[in-house]
Amino acid sequence: MNAIFSRGPLLGLRLFLAVLCSVGLMTVDRYTERSTQLRSFLTSVVSPLFYVASLPETLLSGATEQFMSHQRLLDENALLKESLLRQNGQLQLLGYLQQENTKLRALLGSAPLTDGQRLVAEVLAVYSHPFSHQVVLNKGKNDGVTVHQPLIDESGVVGQIVSIGPTSSRALLISDNTHAISVRAERTGIRTVAEGLGQWDLLRVIHLPQSADIRVGDRLLTSGLDGLFPEGYPVAEVSLVQKDESQPFMTIYATPYAKLDRIRHVLLLWQGVRTDDVLSPEEPK
Repeated sequence: MNAIFSRGPLLGLRLFLAVLCSVGLMTVDRYTERSTQLRSFLTSVVSPLFYVASLPETLLSGATEQFMSHQRLLDENALLKESLLRQNGQLQLLGYLQQENTKLRALLGSAPLTDGQRLVAEVLAVYSHPFSHQVVLNKGKNDGVTVHQPLIDESGVVGQIVSIGPTSSRALLISDNTHAISVRAERTGIRTVAEGLGQWDLLRVIHLPQSADIRVGDRLLTSGLDGLFPEGYPVAEVSLVQKDESQPFMTIYATPYAKLDRIRHVLLLWQGVRTDDVLSPEEPK
């Protein structure tokens, strides 16, 4: 305790000298130019130290800014990718809708000879058993569909309705081995019958004598004589003609115009449809 108090005068002297030096330096700085030169010199000497001292903060700030810029670019890139994906999806949907619209327009435009009511139906299911070709449609009795109503697509005749339910119906395709349709050759007008064979792309033309004028490439159209299909719709194109004088009739095959193995939409026609039950319909499941 005594040692501390014994140094009291020395501390006072030091404080006095410090104050005196401060006053002297301020006086010299105020009234002389040497202090300015000295300050500049000291500043130039100390500046690198300030730079070095602030370097970590500068580097950290730059790294933070760089990271934030990189993250911002990543976020913007993610948003752009998402937007591009959405737009591509919409573009694909637009292309699909345009194709569907083209198909439906072609379907509606495929019946130039019929002025009656028309209705587009979609295929819900396909029953493709050996030799039996049937499809289920999304239109039924509530839509005015009737038994034996003819079906066409954008290329030609598809088949006819064989049974109906309230909201769906079952159609028999012209390729079914129990189906037959009255046709005529467009080139000569000769009338005959085309029957299904249980094959999607093949019909058999029957009851034409060896002398009949028919050849490969002839177009077969509906004759209208069966009371089911309106006259003039394309059915098939003759693909094979074989003559055998030992047989009463020629062997003739034709390829349907309708793509029966991949139909998705059909057009229901009302004109020329009979409503009497010629077939024994089975209610669609």
